[in-house]
Amino acid sequence: MFSKSCEYGLRATIFIGQQSHLGTKVSLTTISEAIDSPQAFTAKILQQLTKNNIVNSIKGPHGGFFIETEAMKTLNLSAIVEVLDGDSIYTGCGLGLKQCNDKKPCPLHFKFVAIREELKNMLQNTTLLMLVNDMELDIFHLKT
Repeated sequence: MFSKSCEYGLRATIFIGQQSHLGTKVSLTTISEAIDSPQAFTAKILQQLTKNNIVNSIKGPHGGFFIETEAMKTLNLSAIVEVLDGDSIYTGCGLGLKQCNDKKPCPLHFKFVAIREELKNMLQNTTLLMLVNDMELDIFHLKT
């Protein structure tokens, strides 16, 4: 459903949120290893997320990526998806057809409409802090 960029972006944001909640800023290398994403690809995704104020970054020896706890309270998953994938997940055809609509539906059209609405509600009503609070610390299986 999500593009690879969006999947990695969601993973990265959750990981950064988790680490920020523990008081830690994280490097690009740590993030790309934790989310199992190529470093150059992760860098491009983080650049988009930083540009759109989803994550923060500080350069230098004590720098890294982080998200303020207050921001995690209001940052919902739909904001991340919107930055990385736009709104096509809510409007596109389930089979990827260009001509699919209510007047000329594909075989999955009306079933997919209900699924998209549920997905939209879930993304809009799930904050980053909810996920961070619900996660076990070893979900990303970091090497220690």
